[in-house]
Amino acid sequence: MRYLITGGAGFIGSHLTEHLLARGDEVVALDNLSTGTLDNLTGVAGHPGFRFVRGSITDPSTVEACMPGVDAVFHLAAAVGVFTILDRTLDSLRTNLHGTEILLDAALRHDAAILVASTSEVYGKNTVDGLTEDSDRIIGSPLKNRWSYAEAKALDETFAYLYAKEHGLRTVIVRPFNTVGPRQTGRYGMVIPRFVTQALAGEPITVFGDGQQTRCFCHVHDVVPALVDLLADESAHGKVFNLGSTEQTTISQLAERVIAATGSASTIAKVPYEEAYGEGYEDMQRRIPDCTRAYNQIGFVPTRTLDDIISAVVTDRRG
Repeated sequence: MRYLITGGAGFIGSHLTEHLLARGDEVVALDNLSTGTLDNLTGVAGHPGFRFVRGSITDPSTVEACMPGVDAVFHLAAAVGVFTILDRTLDSLRTNLHGTEILLDAALRHDAAILVASTSEVYGKNTVDGLTEDSDRIIGSPLKNRWSYAEAKALDETFAYLYAKEHGLRTVIVRPFNTVGPRQTGRYGMVIPRFVTQALAGEPITVFGDGQQTRCFCHVHDVVPALVDLLADESAHGKVFNLGSTEQTTISQLAERVIAATGSASTIAKVPYEEAYGEGYEDMQRRIPDCTRAYNQIGFVPTRTLDDIISAVVTDRRG
């Protein structure tokens, strides 16, 4: 099989690239390197089945040049991270909306199946314990740029659904819940690599808000095989799947576990949302997935614990 991976030099994309090449597949990785880096692809540089293309998913000609011979597409590229969305809201919105439509059009022309990576952010402020794929979205004001990422991803899902329904495109939509692991950077707001970096430097670990927000984190090595299995399963086409762990932790507890794992002398500093993100920022207190549908479809069960995840990120950061 030959795959196109958009965002192929990113955190998840680079792990997916390695996974597919190790199986004997071919990979074309498209990335504009705005948040991804070629350092993530060092392990596959020179591989005969790998080709890297630097370019944007918003450029139809670049996307089209990547498509010849492609059997399936993993569309992972997006403007991601809280700080990215808040700092470049309009550019992020355009990337996430127009890029997905361009990829869906290309997949349709070339009769390629496509997996569209959405996000758990689409659930917004819904705090149900065990969010299913049919749970309601509870989103704040559209004039608060905090929710622009969720809105764009929700429209991406609608695009993918309608391309499947009206044009017969073979699509799969996935909603990852806090995928973490080696190579993820905390530069754009991802909490575990940010905490680990602060702990290893002996700096205060900055917990935004009161620290009682509850989250679940899933190792990238549990998520990547699930992406491949879902796209390969024809009976999964036209459906949406949560992918994540159900092991819960508050953000304050997470900071304590990072301090313990690193042996750091760091203290924990609570930072108000307004100071961290600016006025009017909204967060959600609880986000826990129900992944029963993915389990029933492909037997998806994460095997790595939160301690495993923290350990992997610590090892990666220590080099």
